[in-house]
Amino acid sequence: MFRALADGSRRRLLDRLHRRNGQTLGELCQGLEMTRQAVAKHLAILEEANLVSWKRNGREKLHFINPVPINEIAERWISKFELPRLRALSDLKKNLEGEPNDRSSQE
Repeated sequence: MFRALADGSRRRLLDRLHRRNGQTLGELCQGLEMTRQAVAKHLAILEEANLVSWKRNGREKLHFINPVPINEIAERWISKFELPRLRALSDLKKNLEGEPNDRSSQE
C-alpha cells in the first residue's frame, strides 16, 4: 500500500475519487496530463493495494475509493505521534509546494 501511495499521480487519482466517488476511467482522465493507459495502470496498482474498488454499471466500470486501509494505518501508526505537530509539518509542506490547504477551509 505504501508503494501505491508513494506516487503523486496515484494520490491525485485518490483525491479525485474522494471528491466524487464512482467515476469512469474516462472521467478520471479528464484534465490530467497522462495517457488513458497510464491512468489505467495507476488504477490497477491502487486496486492491487485495495485502495480502489470498482463495479460494472452496464458497459461502464465505475471506480470507488476504499478508505479502510488508510484509516487502519492512521489508527495504528499516525495516532501514536503528536497530531498537532504532524499537522503543522503537513501544512508547511503543502504551503512550500504550493498546494491548497484543505484544512483551513474545513475548520
